[in-house]
Amino acid sequence: MKENTFRPVEFWKSAMMTMPDNSFFELVRSVFGKIKTPFNKQMLVSELESFLLREDILKAVSSYIDGTDAKIIAAVAALGEPAPGELESFFSGEFNYAELADIVVNLEERFILYRFKCDANSGVHPAVQNVRSRLALNPVLAGALEPFAAGISLLLPSFPLTENITGEDTASPVNAETSDGIFNDRILAGLLSFVSESEAFFRTEGEIRKKILENGKAIFPGIDLETALGGLLALGLFYVEGDRLIPDYKRFKDFAALDPRQRMEYCAAGIICYWEAQSPFGILPQLVRNRIQSIAYIIGRFLDSLETERLYPEKTLKRLAGILLHEWSVAAGKRSIYSDKPEKIDKDRMLEALEKTGLIKPLQGAFSGSPGPDTKQLKRLGVFSANPGGSAQADSPLIAADSDFSFMVYPEISCSDAIEMAQALSIRQTGLTVRFEMTKDSAIRAFDRNISAGSIIALLRRLSGDRVSEALVWSVTEWEKRYGEVSLRRGVILSLSEDRRYIAQTKALAGLIIDTIAPGIYLLHENAQNEAVDALAAAGVDIVSQKQPPAANGRPARGGYANILDRYASNFFSSPFSASQGDRALQNISAGETSGKPAAEKNTGENSPAALIQRFCAMLEKMPISKSERDELAARIQRRLILCENQLKDADIRYEKLEARLLDYTGKLNVAKQAISMQSPVELVWQDPAQGGGQGTRVFGTLKALPKKESEQCLLIVPSDGGNTISVPLGRVTLLRRIKKSIFET
Repeated sequence: MKENTFRPVEFWKSAMMTMPDNSFFELVRSVFGKIKTPFNKQMLVSELESFLLREDILKAVSSYIDGTDAKIIAAVAALGEPAPGELESFFSGEFNYAELADIVVNLEERFILYRFKCDANSGVHPAVQNVRSRLALNPVLAGALEPFAAGISLLLPSFPLTENITGEDTASPVNAETSDGIFNDRILAGLLSFVSESEAFFRTEGEIRKKILENGKAIFPGIDLETALGGLLALGLFYVEGDRLIPDYKRFKDFAALDPRQRMEYCAAGIICYWEAQSPFGILPQLVRNRIQSIAYIIGRFLDSLETERLYPEKTLKRLAGILLHEWSVAAGKRSIYSDKPEKIDKDRMLEALEKTGLIKPLQGAFSGSPGPDTKQLKRLGVFSANPGGSAQADSPLIAADSDFSFMVYPEISCSDAIEMAQALSIRQTGLTVRFEMTKDSAIRAFDRNISAGSIIALLRRLSGDRVSEALVWSVTEWEKRYGEVSLRRGVILSLSEDRRYIAQTKALAGLIIDTIAPGIYLLHENAQNEAVDALAAAGVDIVSQKQPPAANGRPARGGYANILDRYASNFFSSPFSASQGDRALQNISAGETSGKPAAEKNTGENSPAALIQRFCAMLEKMPISKSERDELAARIQRRLILCENQLKDADIRYEKLEARLLDYTGKLNVAKQAISMQSPVELVWQDPAQGGGQGTRVFGTLKALPKKESEQCLLIVPSDGGNTISVPLGRVTLLRRIKKSIFET
């Protein structure tokens, strides 16, 4: 449990004092009955605090807390004072709007939750102050609520592989297989090779050419090529130049040096950024660097909180992500290095990206006990801890030749070796088998990057256990010989007149010269132009010709983008935080709390909820009061608002009808009028002729009016999901329930 789960008692008192008067006095009367005069709100709040601190009241509050209450309490603690909308999103799929609103209001009436409005002194980070109110746990009841606030396991259920996920005990393992992600180190190397040998990659509209996509689909079956390449582009592993996609080999080398799991975390972060981009293949990695590092850090903390070889329902993973994103957004907002808001990461997208990179695995096949519709099961991938790349024994081959020039690549190969291999060979197949082929074109690509034939042969011999054919050795050597006979070189040409050739001997300029092409004609490195100008100036040359060549086909000359990348910091894949800053955002909730006994266990004996309710109901039966008063008090007992006998004896009863059903036309009309006057949300069930029979159509929303249509009263309701206004004949309504508004709202 977090240290700041409960605010000071004075803060709670302040929230109580600012309640609307009618709600405040109604709440106080529910505890003390008729209020004696003279009185003031401050005195009543102090008396209320004393009442709640009584030992018998604390026991009653704790006894009344059931499993549903405990979940809400744990969620408010884990989310750190969430807005009502955040809580609704967190419990999406478990509680509908009306159910959750009812539970929250009930917890407010029982003094377990309270609301406060955000302001400059509220202690809530400014990034989350754009909401009307936030929910918090009552510090006066901290002694009773602490065990439930720490019950994070209630929110994050998971199952061991030997447990039936429907809750029935079984000793047999779950009958399901896991599917791997589409992304791994061999695929990464394959994409590098695939892009390296593709010339015109894009059409003029910026879309990948159809032929490229068809070839990619044949080589990478089951992989969304655009998503995979877009993610790597966001990471800066590729960049766009004209109609080509160019690998950044230096960054690939740095990327391969990362921890295997961290590599996939960055791939997932890159995919998320690609999905978020408005112009996907116009991404500049410099602009998304902080965003990618933020997402990768969050993904790492998310995975750290999971256990290998356990099953996690999708609901659990979404909640865990929600808790982490909420905590991290508040923490990150206090660090000036952030210009974005990590809390805006879509949880569904994050889980999908984790599946694509194999960081979590969806289970396939039949489950023992057939899970329910909301239990799409996912489990943490164990390959990074159990079988990281390069873990094979030193004498074990990592590739195997299936012909003189073709090699199958085993999963145990390290990413660095796979990347090095991809620079000299062409990818031909991925899937169950990953296969590379040595070709003349792939060898020439390697020679262009100053990789010698000897280096290629030595690499293949090492990876294959010295099982390389003589035909391949001869061919690669012959290709290198022919490669050196005719050459085109790219660089900066320095031309010096005969009387200025002595300048080439100066120390500053001599270090930049790669080759002397002819007397007075020198080849410099392609990025050496600025340095050469400085060196010439230092040698006393005050006029230097730098005439620009015309652009080819309207496209910029090659190298411009590469220069940007060279100047771009090389530590793209390093964490932006120091060790002290890199605290685990989830360490408060992941330290053994995702398994074991829930904090909220059923109470038994005389202090159980059932026993308390039965005792109060028996007392109510003996009280000489009217039926309407008895009904109101019975409703209070069932809503667990009665904590002691005096609340029954001294009750100030004001009957309130919240729902009407079926043929109770007058009751439905009265409930509708109350809902309109109080602007309370409603739950409406009605028989829609267009839908036929069945259970009826259910709508949550706000009633706006009671118009008459053809002499029949109708309900005009605006759905809470933002749909169009609906007009429903009152006679067709089978249930109309007014959902009580928060007692802290006007």
